[in-house]
Amino acid sequence: MVRKNRDSKFIIYEVLYIFVITVLVLKGADLDLDKVISTNRAVSKGVRDSLVTMIDSLTDKGLKFEIKLNPDIQKQNVELKEKVESLNKKVATLSDKIKKLPPPELAANKETKPKEQTIMQSPISITQTFYQYTWNIARNSGDVPTNIYDPKNMSKPIVTIPAGQEKKFNLAGQDEVVAKYGSQEEKINVIPLKPPQIKINKVTTKMDGSTIYAHDLQNITVFNVTIVYLRPEQLDVTHSGPISVSGPYKDNNGNNVYYVSLRIAPNETKYDEWINRPGTLQEADGRYKANFFFFVTDKISKAHAEAGDSFYFTDFSK
Repeated sequence: MVRKNRDSKFIIYEVLYIFVITVLVLKGADLDLDKVISTNRAVSKGVRDSLVTMIDSLTDKGLKFEIKLNPDIQKQNVELKEKVESLNKKVATLSDKIKKLPPPELAANKETKPKEQTIMQSPISITQTFYQYTWNIARNSGDVPTNIYDPKNMSKPIVTIPAGQEKKFNLAGQDEVVAKYGSQEEKINVIPLKPPQIKINKVTTKMDGSTIYAHDLQNITVFNVTIVYLRPEQLDVTHSGPISVSGPYKDNNGNNVYYVSLRIAPNETKYDEWINRPGTLQEADGRYKANFFFFVTDKISKAHAEAGDSFYFTDFSK
């Protein structure tokens, strides 16, 4: 039992010895012990001296203790220092890159923002105008297809215009339509067509004198009748009166023009019959008067206009 206690004490002393020798060796290698352990936690001088005395006693009894330092330790320290310096440089570079990154919340918002939320310019140019009760052309200048809907029926588009193309489509009495492209949409006003206009111009001087011959007015164009309308092909044009009409012809503005002549009688006998029938109009100055009218109706919108003018003559011919 006594021997076991001695063996335990020996092991404890041996460990303490190794610790002290190691500290002394490191101290000899210019190690600042203040940086290893604080003063208030260091082993006191009395304890150290007791340990040294104990170690000397053990040495006298033939026990040898030896600690060998690795001869490459200085080289390893230099390599370690170089690695630490390299690592510090990399850390500094990484720190600069991190400073340039956006805050985490901004980066998260940028990554999670759906692409389709990007506000796109309207592919239907503001210079395009849509009209009621007629055909229209929509030009899609965007990169995605555009659907045009009646606001009262959003389940089915009136027309679909592929990206970069144009389509012709008809509208009725909608005040507005809805253009949808991607996840966006916009309302577009629809303009009523202006009512048709009828312009009548006299194009001869044959009716300017005091003597006017019906025969002459039947062989020349006396009036030009111009119909001004955005969609002249939608018009139903009729006329009344003793007239002969040719046309329509297109003027420089795309309007329909009709040439109008008088048509009362092919000869003097028929002329006399015409001026003697009931209802014939005669002016106070003795001239006879024959009225004519033009009637214009939009076959789709039912917009209507009418206008007229008069022929004057004094005799059939010379």
